[in-house]
Amino acid sequence: MLTPKEPFEGQILPLCNSRDLQDSAEAVPFDVIYGGQTCLAFAVRYAGTVYAYLNRCSHVPMEMDYQPNRFFDITGHWLICSTHGAMYSPRTGACHGGPCRGGLIRIATSERDGVVHWHTAPNLQPVNF
Repeated sequence: MLTPKEPFEGQILPLCNSRDLQDSAEAVPFDVIYGGQTCLAFAVRYAGTVYAYLNRCSHVPMEMDYQPNRFFDITGHWLICSTHGAMYSPRTGACHGGPCRGGLIRIATSERDGVVHWHTAPNLQPVNF
């Protein structure tokens, strides 16, 4: 007899103070386990909202920042891969131009009482030290 699957109960984990993320400026990096592998991730603020993604270009899985924690292009409207020039929407992670094979892997976030949080998922967990 098959038993019903238990619903996944994710965690909401604090990431940084809200003031640490300014519009189209430096990202806040963090480590995650995605699909069983330790990966870098980043959170940015764009047009007043916080977004987070794995730090992995969809063209070739390499880190994207051109300097530590710098992902926005010169206009401040696109996330850009420093190696391949692929450009992604900060709102959705969808590829806007350049060599892409899909979009960025999004990480759910929330912001409450001056703190930014990230949310775990079945294939996305915190790194335990």
